[in-house]
Amino acid sequence: MAIITFSREMGSGGIPIAQQLAEEIGYELADGDALKEAASAYDLTEAALQQADEKPPAFVDTLDRQIELSVHRIQLFVLERALQDNVIIYGRGGQDLLPGIKSVLRVRVIAPFEERVERWAEREWIDPDLARFLVRRSDQQRAGFIKYYFDRDWENPLDYDLIINTTRMTNDCAVKLIKTTVSDPYLVEQQHLSKNRIEDLIIQKKIQIARLADERIDDIWFNIDVTNGNVVLSGHIHSDAERRAAIEDTKQVAGVKKVVDQLKVIHY
Repeated sequence: MAIITFSREMGSGGIPIAQQLAEEIGYELADGDALKEAASAYDLTEAALQQADEKPPAFVDTLDRQIELSVHRIQLFVLERALQDNVIIYGRGGQDLLPGIKSVLRVRVIAPFEERVERWAEREWIDPDLARFLVRRSDQQRAGFIKYYFDRDWENPLDYDLIINTTRMTNDCAVKLIKTTVSDPYLVEQQHLSKNRIEDLIIQKKIQIARLADERIDDIWFNIDVTNGNVVLSGHIHSDAERRAAIEDTKQVAGVKKVVDQLKVIHY
């Protein structure tokens, strides 16, 4: 079956739907708990997750490079789970990390703001005013995260295949609807075409991580394109030393077959 991505608003009830769905169709749920369990394998500390997970940057250069490194490591976790096919990617820009992958069912779970506030206050046993602040802050952080890293309005309905308003639908009904949609023949037919593309996206992500982690490279914005394991580095870089470091880092990534250097050195 298809890869399922979940976009959700805080208090909308997305997680119980995703959990029930995963159990009924035998999918792995790649959510915040799964990320925490796998964090050490991706060199992610608890502090790094707290700082970077589904949050926009701090707009402080030295801090933002570290945050971006953590974001890319989180994204690598997501992509490696996506390679397994039978997975529900919960949040973390899952659908945006899989461009051109046509076997993805993009689900969004919503509910009116005040209802989400009431649910969160009841769930956490907190004052409604505090719940209102937390829900609003979560909305702004997640919207900012998607806008900054993927240049997309997370509320745009055209970016989703299925939008579920939990005010008007039970969890059982929502799960049944997603199960029916994910078994659509078109999505199933596309599944076998996705693996190679996801493998290339994983290689690209590992190169991006190596670039950010390498203190020899100051210019982190050059382009990295991967097709069938063949890598093209293009754009500009500050020095010949940085260029050599970028090529060296790329060659060391597992799965890279060939590196084409189209980098232009611009001294400034």
